[in-house]
Amino acid sequence: MRARFLLLLLALAALAACGAASAHGSRLHDSHACPGATGYTCATLDVPLDHAHPGRGKLHLQVGMGDNVHAPRGVLLVLSGGPGQPGLPIIHGYVSRALAAEQDQYRIVVFDQRGTGAGALDCRALQRQMGSSDLTPPTAFAVRSCARKLGARRQFFGTDDTVADMEALRRALGVDKWSLDGISYGTYVGERYGLAHPSHVSKLVLDSVVPQVGQTDLGVPEFAAVRRVLHSVCGAACVADLATVVHRDHLGPRLFDALTFDSIADPTYRKYWNVPAALHAASHGNRKQLNAFLAAAARFQRYPADLLDQGLHASTLCADWRFPWGTSAAPLAGRAAKLRAAVARIPAKKLYPFDRQTASGNGFVQQCLPWAPTPPTPLPHGKLRVPTLLVEGNHDLSTQLTWARQQLALTPHGKLVVVPGAGHSVQSRAVSDVGRKAVAHFLLGN
Repeated sequence: MRARFLLLLLALAALAACGAASAHGSRLHDSHACPGATGYTCATLDVPLDHAHPGRGKLHLQVGMGDNVHAPRGVLLVLSGGPGQPGLPIIHGYVSRALAAEQDQYRIVVFDQRGTGAGALDCRALQRQMGSSDLTPPTAFAVRSCARKLGARRQFFGTDDTVADMEALRRALGVDKWSLDGISYGTYVGERYGLAHPSHVSKLVLDSVVPQVGQTDLGVPEFAAVRRVLHSVCGAACVADLATVVHRDHLGPRLFDALTFDSIADPTYRKYWNVPAALHAASHGNRKQLNAFLAAAARFQRYPADLLDQGLHASTLCADWRFPWGTSAAPLAGRAAKLRAAVARIPAKKLYPFDRQTASGNGFVQQCLPWAPTPPTPLPHGKLRVPTLLVEGNHDLSTQLTWARQQLALTPHGKLVVVPGAGHSVQSRAVSDVGRKAVAHFLLGN
């Protein structure tokens, strides 16, 4: 009897560590110590490719879990960005740096969202052209080749599918409520989960906010953010220098891409590349410094698919977002004409210091314009009614401050903290502890 009792205790402990079966039979299995991450166990979660028809096949998602199963504040699921970034690499460095105050009080959990990491969709030409960028314009051929490669499967990589995977993971972990910490696109995933399952969310952190609306804006708020940030860094003359180079040299999409990248790499715009000096010299005909900056930005964004998968990026955003041509189900014929008409209606002063070519020719638009018709992801309705902290760097051009304020208006129980001088992913920033302290106070407070 004593031996049976001990075996029962061991079985219960294993169940707590690996999770109970979900309603759909999803279970964490193949548990092992996460390589190079002391105190974490990795496992596999099997989920249906098509949650509406589970018989169509399975995906095998990798999950990393803190070994402190009985953490006093429960589970904190950290959601990576992209879409296309895997979650498991967050364990290495990010958790100990960004969540140092929280990791003993919460059981930190991460997972590779469908189509990321080892399960990356890996469209080689598209990956080679775009790397980690949202804004590098791909060729239509690379986009069409990716859509053909994925075929009908591409419809099963929307944010609603990831939300369903999260619910399967929650059940497999055996928890009724958890807290969520989303970064960049991870904020959109967290919002969508909070809208679908509000009773299962204790607290929600949105770091570098993508609003829940799913509506492309053709760059108008982003261009305004560039004006505001550059003006704060180097004055009105600096913004005028940018406008001169954009209009004279037709470099709008490349400069928009590079400046957005620099807001992630260096939100001072001076540490690695002296952007104000490069723009000023280029406005007077000397593009040596600017060309070096553009080349460096492109080089640093050459990521392989297992670090940011552009096949997933297209599959997700083209179905999730709404464009001037309508949803992702719109026929290819007529899309370009509707895009041109929408861009023509934007007043030039709202595009400044960029132009119409930048609005229609950036990678976000050009990735989805030739993407083969796909059933659209349903958009959420209503307000996000869970306790929420929004944190945003005021130098972030990837997910700029206007978006955070837009989401705040849809979040009745939300609070926005703006971090001066910070760029993208506030919690990972060493420039200021304002964001980290705000998150820790929110997650560790009563």
